[in-house]
Amino acid sequence: MEKLQISDLHIVLVEPSDTQRKIITTLLLKEKVKEIDPVSTLAEARAAIKSHGADLIVSAMYFEDGTALELLKFIKESKDYCTIPFMLVSSENRISKLEEFKQAGVAAILPKPFEPLHLSRALNASLDLINHDELELDLFDVQDVRVLLVDDSRLARNHIRRVLEGMGLQKIREAENGAMALTFIKEEEFDLVVTDYNMPEMDGRELSEFIRFNPETTHIPIIMVTSESADSAHMANIQQTGVNALCDKPFEPNEVRAMLAALLSE
Repeated sequence: MEKLQISDLHIVLVEPSDTQRKIITTLLLKEKVKEIDPVSTLAEARAAIKSHGADLIVSAMYFEDGTALELLKFIKESKDYCTIPFMLVSSENRISKLEEFKQAGVAAILPKPFEPLHLSRALNASLDLINHDELELDLFDVQDVRVLLVDDSRLARNHIRRVLEGMGLQKIREAENGAMALTFIKEEEFDLVVTDYNMPEMDGRELSEFIRFNPETTHIPIIMVTSESADSAHMANIQQTGVNALCDKPFEPNEVRAMLAALLSE
C-alpha cells in the first residue's frame, strides 16, 4: 500500500476562533496540506467526520458545546474512526487537563502559539500512525515478539497497541495494572514489556522492580511510558530500577521504533 504524504492528508480543523482558524489553515497550507475542512464546533466536527471521514483531526480544546476531550473519545471509541490521529492545539498548560488527553491517546499536543517546526513534527508523527512500516530485527521475526502491554487506561492501551501493530508486532497481551501483569508474567513468557508508570494496585515502578530482580525475568527489556517530565524526581528513581527506556506520552512511533530496534537487537 502506498504511503500517505503530508500533501495527501485530509484534515478536519476544529477551532472556534475565526482568527485562529485562518492562522492554523495558513500554516497547514505552508506544510503542503491541500485538503482542510474547517469547522467551529464539536457538532460540526462530528458531522464532518461522519460525512466524509478524515486522515487527521486538528482541534482546539474549548468550544461552546463542550471540550475536545469529548471529540477525542468519540473518535477513539468508534470502530469506524478509532484509527484517525488526533492533534490538540491549545494554550492550556494545566498538567491535569493535558494528562486526560495523553491518557486518551492523543497523537500530538501543540501549544498556542506554536512554531512551524512543531507543526511539521506533529504532522509527521501523525503520518507515522497512519503509514504502517514493519520493524526489521536481526534476532527476531517481529511477528513472533511477545509483548506485555500494561496501562490502566483502555484508550491509552488501544493507542499504543495500534502503534505496535503498525510496526508488525502481533503477539500483544494487555494488562490493566501491574498486579494483573505480574500474574501474566508468572504464567507466560514475554520478550518485551511496555508499561505505564501511574497505575492502581501496582504501579510501573513496582512492576519493573519485580521483573528486573527476578532471575527468571531479569532479561526482559522494559519500556516505561509516562506523561511525567523526564527530569522529575519520580523518573530519576525509576531509572534506578533497571528500566531500559523511557518514552513520553504522546507515544510517538518514530521514537518507539528506534527504541525497539535497539532493545530487541541486543
